[in-house]
Amino acid sequence: MNKNKIFLVLILLLASVLRFYQINHLPALNADEAALGYNAYSLVETGRDEHGNPWPLHFQSFNDFKPGAYVYLVLPFIKIFGLNVWALRLPGVAVSLVSIYLIYLFTKKIAHKDKELAGLMAALMLAISPWHIHFSRGAWEVNLATTLMLLGGYLFVLGTKKPKYFYFSIFSFVMSLYAYHAARIVAPLLGLGLLISFWPKIKTNFKSFGLSLVFGVILSLPLALSLFGSNAFSRAAGVGLFADSGPLNRIHEQRGQHNNLSSMFSKALHNKPVNYGLAFLENWGEHYWGEFLFLSGDEIQRNRVPETGQMYLYDIVFVALGLFFIIRNLNYKYGFILWWLLVAPLASSLTFQSPHALRAQNMVVPLIIISALGLVYLIKVFKNSKALVVLVSLLMIWNLGRYLQMYYKHMPKEYPYSSQYGVSELVAFIETKDHEYERIITTTRYDQPYILFLYYMNYLPKEFQADHELTRADKFGFSTVESFGKFEFRPIDFDKEKPNSPGSLIIGTGREIPDEANVIKEIYFPNGEVAFRVVAN
Repeated sequence: MNKNKIFLVLILLLASVLRFYQINHLPALNADEAALGYNAYSLVETGRDEHGNPWPLHFQSFNDFKPGAYVYLVLPFIKIFGLNVWALRLPGVAVSLVSIYLIYLFTKKIAHKDKELAGLMAALMLAISPWHIHFSRGAWEVNLATTLMLLGGYLFVLGTKKPKYFYFSIFSFVMSLYAYHAARIVAPLLGLGLLISFWPKIKTNFKSFGLSLVFGVILSLPLALSLFGSNAFSRAAGVGLFADSGPLNRIHEQRGQHNNLSSMFSKALHNKPVNYGLAFLENWGEHYWGEFLFLSGDEIQRNRVPETGQMYLYDIVFVALGLFFIIRNLNYKYGFILWWLLVAPLASSLTFQSPHALRAQNMVVPLIIISALGLVYLIKVFKNSKALVVLVSLLMIWNLGRYLQMYYKHMPKEYPYSSQYGVSELVAFIETKDHEYERIITTTRYDQPYILFLYYMNYLPKEFQADHELTRADKFGFSTVESFGKFEFRPIDFDKEKPNSPGSLIIGTGREIPDEANVIKEIYFPNGEVAFRVVAN
């Protein structure tokens, strides 16, 4: 084994450690992860999802109709290892390691010189990337979708020389559509970019390429039927740009500033296409802001680490040098990388939460490749200076070390609400007491508690399917389950709950349950704040 292969193996080993360490409990399992795992468990046990739908392509879940690829990927792991956090997250880690190897291969194909070094640097940078690590350590569908799109791009490049790979490329891109909502916008645009960039090579094998497209259309038909045969579009509507009333209110405000608010002139200037179009462009542009990329990251706590951007501070220099290098040596391959960078956040930009690290996660691929090319360019300019290599190595080690400190030590304490910390401990305690009480009433202060109870209790899916109802969807398109068996979930008003719930366990937050109540158990967040109080009523 030559030194380059040894270095690649070491990179994959490092990536494995960064993704597996403490994966059983950090971060705490969130409701979306639990839903994926419990639906896989339900399929194993009954052949139906939690709501009784047989082998669906979209899982109804909280009425958000989750794409099913990750559920089916995790299903054999749940079958073999049982319903636990390790089995649920292991496939995500495995997929992330595959993507690190793929970016090594893909970058070697894209780079026009210093191919091996560029590939290795891309693999190393992705292995330690905050953006990539964060969504590799949980059951995130986006991680699977990004890997499939990267695989599709790599196989497409191979297909320009060996046309049989076009079929595998199309298969990978189509599978990404089954994996994550955002991929349904980004993946076809990537395919368009590959078609345009590699057209001179494609046209010599157009018959094979055309047949592979037909193959892709056939593979997509079940997805299309599933989309139109369910309420799967409701989730997109709930988080879509048009769900934000801000641009609409701005239209009324702007028209009101004209002498005649109903004039054709005011309507031509201030209308939905203009205002929502500007909102979209603003969302799109925010994904390239330095604050988002290098300083603070996503505003949503579940998607971020304190004082950490989506990339490291040193990437500011490497990305700038990489863009300079690409523009200076622009060819059809580098053109595709720029195209990927431009289209990566489009799906995220069509929602009112922006910039969004989860929905735009595929953006990490072109950014890492550009950053790696910038680093290689810097190394070559300084003629492989040992001092530069030492300096860059120290910068990487310092940034990685600080990130790990922020992730393991500070994130759970500063963002205790980012995941459902304390629920596993709560359920374990309840299971020792539930035979003593007729009802167990739990707060809904934290996201979708019912699914976490089902998950941690390994509650029999057949019993749940026959004994629950989904609520009506809220304004964002979400529903929940308010009760099953002896378990009830609702906001806790203790003064009203106490006289009306004799013989019950009442579980609320530290604010919902007063200090003088008959508290038999307190459960704490990692920062010492009370997460739950359990009252014997």
